[in-house]
Amino acid sequence: MPFILQTNRLSKKIGSKMLVTDVDIHIRKGEIYGFLGPNGAGKTTVMKMITNLWKPASGTIELFGERLTPKSYDVLKRMGSIIEFPVFYDHMTGRENLQLHCEYMGYYNTGSVENAMQMLNLTDAADQPVRNYSLGMKERLGIARAVMCKPELLILDEPTNGLDPAGMKQIRDLLKMLSSEYGITIMISSHILSEVESIADTVGIIHHGRMMKEIRMQDIEEMNLNYVEISVTDEKKAAYVLAEMLKLHNFKVFDNGKIRIYDHSVSTQQLTKTLALNDVEVMGIGKKAETLEDYFLKLTGEGNDHV
Repeated sequence: MPFILQTNRLSKKIGSKMLVTDVDIHIRKGEIYGFLGPNGAGKTTVMKMITNLWKPASGTIELFGERLTPKSYDVLKRMGSIIEFPVFYDHMTGRENLQLHCEYMGYYNTGSVENAMQMLNLTDAADQPVRNYSLGMKERLGIARAVMCKPELLILDEPTNGLDPAGMKQIRDLLKMLSSEYGITIMISSHILSEVESIADTVGIIHHGRMMKEIRMQDIEEMNLNYVEISVTDEKKAAYVLAEMLKLHNFKVFDNGKIRIYDHSVSTQQLTKTLALNDVEVMGIGKKAETLEDYFLKLTGEGNDHV
């Protein structure tokens, strides 16, 4: 089985509106797959179809080598998920909600509820009604419920919503541990690229309902996308000098006075000297490495490319 999850030309339409079109996803066993895109890009729509909450308008989904159908009950038992906001019985305690989940999943591993609550720092609140939980506590309880039965595949839609920075780090560390120690395959969606960059093995970038690119983080790192970033008082004049005086073409101009130069044929000393001789004031200059966010913005056409 080359991929634990894959979709083929997956599309969803509601009324006359296409939510996603021809989305192909390929997730390998044991990896953390970051599903990236701005709000409204189609991430939740795709995840709802993968978890059988919504039916595709067209296309197919394969899980564990089997095509997903409305009756794929055994396949769905091998998954854990949070789609949008987790929902609980608010009058019941956190522990009771998890115990109920074990009942209808047919999972009776002794200590699983306590272990899950301990992993998510919810032990002290275990016997409180869920209606007393904060948004962040409910999010952590949802993750506890999703991981408690040790699924082979974990689908998490924006799992760090409502969490403070410490809570976000805790979730990142937990997902790394579930992947490395338990071999759980994880698909996590987010619009916060830096969160995914720190844990993902592979990323899929979706934009306006279409999959733009699937790429392994290692491949992004090996592209050696280093650049020189300069801050100037007049970016339009600086762009003219770079193009006409230094004959550079591989650079990007931003509205905040910053320019990123990807052409390695010119030194920082030559850059500052030529700009100064042409009355362009340089406020700052430095060598940097391109991040996942930079790659995403370039791929989706955000920012201002110099042509």
